[in-house]
Amino acid sequence: MSNRFATLLLSAGTAAVITLSGVPALAANEAEREVGADGLVSTKSAYPMDETIERLIADIESKGITYFLTVDQRQLAADAGIELNPSTLLIFGNPALGSHFITARPEAGLDWPVRLLVHEDVDGQVWTTYTDFGWIADRHDITNRQAEFGMATQVISSITASVAE
Repeated sequence: MSNRFATLLLSAGTAAVITLSGVPALAANEAEREVGADGLVSTKSAYPMDETIERLIADIESKGITYFLTVDQRQLAADAGIELNPSTLLIFGNPALGSHFITARPEAGLDWPVRLLVHEDVDGQVWTTYTDFGWIADRHDITNRQAEFGMATQVISSITASVAE
């Protein structure tokens, strides 16, 4: 496995620690990000829509994370005769990390791979939005994967910080 992919390191005890090269430690302000009651975390982008998407995909790939799919929701809406502000769903993940959630509870597969929404509001401001991993853990009653959920939070925070205003 490439060192750019998550590597499972077993310590002397039974705790597991996940590391991912190219992912910096969380800055204090990232660790204190606000999670809504709905589990959503949104961050303003400093860039226009297309550039935000390009930068996010480049950052994801630079971390050795598998990029799966881009869903242009605005185009899908337009094809159905519905007007929608720009909205694009990015789907990506790292099986070495994400599979831990599914092994804890198969239904957690509903939330993996990771989905990151890039959308533009009525004022033209571009946002990134994702579901908080702690919220996902609570949703699926997963209590034995704290290190892995912590790493997932660190990774998504790093990715969204790459375009943050």
